[in-house]
Amino acid sequence: MSEQPAGKPAQRAVVQFDCHGTASGKMRNDLSVHMRQPFAEGPFDLATDEGAFHGGEGTAPPPLALFVAGLTGCIMTQIRAFAKRMGVTLTGLTVDARVEWDWEAKGRIYETGPRSFEVDVAIESPDAEDKVAALINAARKGCFIEQTLGRQNTIRHRMKTPDGWKEL
Repeated sequence: MSEQPAGKPAQRAVVQFDCHGTASGKMRNDLSVHMRQPFAEGPFDLATDEGAFHGGEGTAPPPLALFVAGLTGCIMTQIRAFAKRMGVTLTGLTVDARVEWDWEAKGRIYETGPRSFEVDVAIESPDAEDKVAALINAARKGCFIEQTLGRQNTIRHRMKTPDGWKEL
């Protein structure tokens, strides 16, 4: 990540991503994502849309598809990055993720809640099973998305008003 003056990798860092979204169609959102810390990357231009259920046109994946893809891609990335550092040989890697939410109608709107997150990791390796298991466990701890999901989080929302930003 960031470098210290002596050329040694930093031992701690803040990782920050910012995303700016603009409504651009019936239900389409165009998103510009930037990594701001510990170094700058991006922009990464993405889009989401919904199908007919929500009045969208299906021009891009729905947000939940990107969420599940992010979880899957995160653990896969960490496994490959950490395999090199831990001396584990990978000859094959597949990951299957299943995410379920509860959905309940509340009049004309609905409410949701997470039900389960399941991640099945299949690693082909000539190395011992305990070494591969240690790799998966290390990757779980290094996956930002998995670590976020495993903790209670506070998400602030603000609304722009004529007088400035109002906390909701």
